[in-house]
Formats: sequence, structure tokens, C-alpha cells
Amino acid sequence: MTQIRDGITLLQDADVEAVTALAGEVWHAHYPGIISDAQIKYMLAQRYDPAVIRSELARDDVWWFVLREAGVPAAFMALQPDAPGTMKIDKLYVKPARQRGGCGGRLIAQAAAVARKAGCGELVLAVNRRNVNAIAAYRKHGFTVRESVVKDIGGGFVMDDFVMVKAI
Repeated sequence: MTQIRDGITLLQDADVEAVTALAGEVWHAHYPGIISDAQIKYMLAQRYDPAVIRSELARDDVWWFVLREAGVPAAFMALQPDAPGTMKIDKLYVKPARQRGGCGGRLIAQAAAVARKAGCGELVLAVNRRNVNAIAAYRKHGFTVRESVVKDIGGGFVMDDFVMVKAI
């Protein structure tokens, strides 16, 4: 496990179950009241099943990072190229007890470094329009709302998001 910066490493196969568990902890603590319990379960299965994560780890165009504190995963992020010149933060989640402690900012700095190295001048992400805490955190780190989108994700569910961008 090679540290990249600030306790951040590339996600390894041995960490997949820990990240799956962390995703469940974060989603079940944060999303009730924003989306239904049924949608939480659906999206966790769709995005954080260990087989899904492992298939993404095998790709050349998706990068997963984990941030550890005291050797334990405290946050994680996945990146992938988007439109030309744009890197997408596809996932960024911080353990509830570590939120507002700098973990998210450290991961955003890592995303910007990866994006610049790839020749990108912009970061983009999607965030639920009702997720006011995350929107405030992204604004704090220089993101602005570009547009509002509603996307059918199957299972009778939609994502009702703001697309936020940051020049880097």
C-alpha cells in the first residue's frame, strides 16, 4: 500500500469489504430523510457491492482512493474522466464521526492533483439537491452549481441532483 499523500492510498482489493461497510454506515446515517430507505438499499447494492467495486478497480479509467486515519478507513473517493478536460468525482464519502474534520478537503485536493496530471482543468460531481450539508461542503471547497438534473437509475428510483463544478 503506497501512500500518495495525507493518509490517502489507492484502494486495494483487501480494502473492498471495509469500503463497502463504510459506504453502508455513511448512507444509513446520512440519507434517511433525503431519499427513501428502499432507494438507499438499492443504490448501495448497485454501487457498493464488493463485486462492483472490484470490477471498477480492474478498469484503467476509474481510480478509487481510501483515506485512513490510525490505519482505519475514514473516507473514500472514486474518480473517472468525464467530458474532455473534466474529471468526475463519482463518489466521495466520509465516516460520520470524521465529517467536518478535513477528510473531504484532503480527498478533493487529491482529485484535483489527479485531474491536473491527466490534463483536466475542471472537477465535476453530482450531489442530491436535498443534501444541504454536502452542498455546503462542496461550496466551501470552491464548487458551484452548473445545473440541476434528474436521472432515472432503475428500480423505480431517480437521482435528483445538482451538477457542481470547480476549476482547477
